[in-house]
Amino acid sequence: MFFDKKRHPAPQEDLANLKITDARVKDTLSVSGAAEDYSDVDFTVDRVDYFEAGSKQWKELSGMWRDRRVLLEVHSDDPITVLGDFGGRRLTLDELSLSEDDLAQMDERQNSADFFDFEGKFWMYRFSREMGLFDEGASTGRGFYGWEFQEQEGKRFMIIRKFEGQPFVASIRVKVEPGDITVFRGA
Repeated sequence: MFFDKKRHPAPQEDLANLKITDARVKDTLSVSGAAEDYSDVDFTVDRVDYFEAGSKQWKELSGMWRDRRVLLEVHSDDPITVLGDFGGRRLTLDELSLSEDDLAQMDERQNSADFFDFEGKFWMYRFSREMGLFDEGASTGRGFYGWEFQEQEGKRFMIIRKFEGQPFVASIRVKVEPGDITVFRGA
């Protein structure tokens, strides 16, 4: 005897109203007016990296745009925070006029009044700690140490990372309004 089970279909995704927190590999993201010339930055996500620092977790969605890697750092907290790296610029400690000892002292103090001067702007210390980087679906990741600074009275953030056996690398990110990002579901 066969029973006719009625299947309950999974709820359909509202593809017209996807949020940045819904984005995944193969999706195309469009960030309104984010380029240097105020045009849109449109890229297809080819990589998603997951990060954690203590109880904080976030992801980075990245892909290629104008022959350079761009990314969106997405914090799903309430409210959602998104930082974009569209310039592809990587900086060394020498370019920042910082030393490893300078960063170690800031890390030891954990003082939000600490800052350094770069390109005529003050960059205020926000936090530093050990962090983890995980590939999608991986249960183990790679550890690194990271520092975050915010431009005084600005929307830009500087992220400095140090993986074991590799040099310090800094990048500048800008705060992006989640409503300025459109997500198009990929295949």
